[in-house]
Amino acid sequence: MLITLGLLVGILIVGYLAFVNLSPQFGGDISREQQAVFARSANYKDGKFVNDKEIRLDMSFRDMASSAVKFFRKEPGTVPERDIAVKKIDSLSIAEYEEGTRLIWFGHSAFLLQMDQKNILIDPMFGSVPAPHPLLGTKRFSSELPIAVEKLPEIDAVIISHDHYDHLDYGSIKKLKDKVNMFYTPLGVGTHLKEWGIEEERIIELDWWEETGYGDLIFRCTPARHFSGRKFNTRESTLWSSWIIESADEKIFFSGDSGYGPHFKEIGDKYGPFDFAMMECGQYNELWPDVHMFPEETAQAGADVKAKYIMPIHWGAFKLAFHPWTEPVDRVIKKAKELEIPVVSPEIGEPVVIDKLGTEYTEWWK
Repeated sequence: MLITLGLLVGILIVGYLAFVNLSPQFGGDISREQQAVFARSANYKDGKFVNDKEIRLDMSFRDMASSAVKFFRKEPGTVPERDIAVKKIDSLSIAEYEEGTRLIWFGHSAFLLQMDQKNILIDPMFGSVPAPHPLLGTKRFSSELPIAVEKLPEIDAVIISHDHYDHLDYGSIKKLKDKVNMFYTPLGVGTHLKEWGIEEERIIELDWWEETGYGDLIFRCTPARHFSGRKFNTRESTLWSSWIIESADEKIFFSGDSGYGPHFKEIGDKYGPFDFAMMECGQYNELWPDVHMFPEETAQAGADVKAKYIMPIHWGAFKLAFHPWTEPVDRVIKKAKELEIPVVSPEIGEPVVIDKLGTEYTEWWK
């Protein structure tokens, strides 16, 4: 029995190593030279990026086994009963758009932002499964996107918050890479892009509180409380972040993935108020309370960053936790009412124009 068990373990290890080494989805590895550069960052210690406090991922082996079963089992309410319909948008209406700043949500945390006559993609995960292989994840709730990736017009910039599969997707990047001018990432994430054929001169990596310009726009890399890694042995090898996108007239905040913490107030005090904030509110669980916000914390974080309007994101596309799929948006709306923060809740693909904001959005998920 021990010999058989040993053989099975050996086969699993060999299979995993072969899968990782032969599959481009896993991306690149951080070099020793890069680690030496990262060591200058206040967020890098003992060969890894760190948060402002030690995060809790209180998962025993039993918890992980139980979670794996729940993840692939059809738990009631965790996915929609039918395919989510999306609003469609065509390439010409994007290419010829010249009015005020607007956003188009693709579900989860993916956006097209049109600002200052620029086309900007944020966390463009357009694939059907947020995993390195289709069998390792659950499918997107909608069979279509507002527009096919191939039909998108030229993109000025892509902004990425971190390297997890539901935010950085190999297939999407491969389809996008030849129509994108510049890519902006936290420290280290550009390594994956280079592995996928994007030239180094088209990639800008930033540490927390650093900023760079693109035309008349300012992109600021700001803190988040999360983690990173695309393989078992690469956790915290790259940085994670939130982002600020600022024009001469407007400021937008994108939370990325983050647990709740004092960094939101720090961002609000330093750069707020914000005209609009996209705030993570889904895929939470009591087993990982420090790396994803509960919806009530999402609303409070919106208040902390001094947002005039908040939009709940990180929901509506994938099952990555075990709560009912509509629970995040319902709970954040309830708490936001208490805090007197207007919530914007568009359908997937429905344009959100910043200077025409209101609370007229329907509860389409019901």
